[in-house]
Amino acid sequence: MVQKAEDKNFRVTNNNAVDVHVGKRIRLRRTLLGMSQEQLGNALNITFQQVQKYERGANRVSASRLWDISQIIDVPINYFFEDMSEITEKSSPRKMTASTASDLELDDAKDPMARRETLELVRTYYSIEQPHVRRRIADMVKSIATTIKGE
Repeated sequence: MVQKAEDKNFRVTNNNAVDVHVGKRIRLRRTLLGMSQEQLGNALNITFQQVQKYERGANRVSASRLWDISQIIDVPINYFFEDMSEITEKSSPRKMTASTASDLELDDAKDPMARRETLELVRTYYSIEQPHVRRRIADMVKSIATTIKGE
């Protein structure tokens, strides 16, 4: 049976699981590089709003655009598909439902690795050139976290 466009479970565009995952990977790498959405947009000759839509998975990234992004942020093309969950791998635009998209967004809110704060912290941490200083900072943060948990 062929599904019709008005069928609520038929979602070819906007927020399918793979597009959301690719967008997250773009955001992760861009943020780790300390690059703004505006800078990436300028390099691609698009607006920062378009970059936002790519990163949210609201707009699909074409193959040629994904190639351009990979060159700008210096990653191989397969980077965008790494660390994909089994649920995402099995999702396709035609099987994606609104509730599935919402579940994926909720998972992100719970994942501290998806937060801007985490990405900025990691980028700043690795900007410290001396490995022994980074190690001491990591030890200090672990000690503080252990102390707070023990309260």
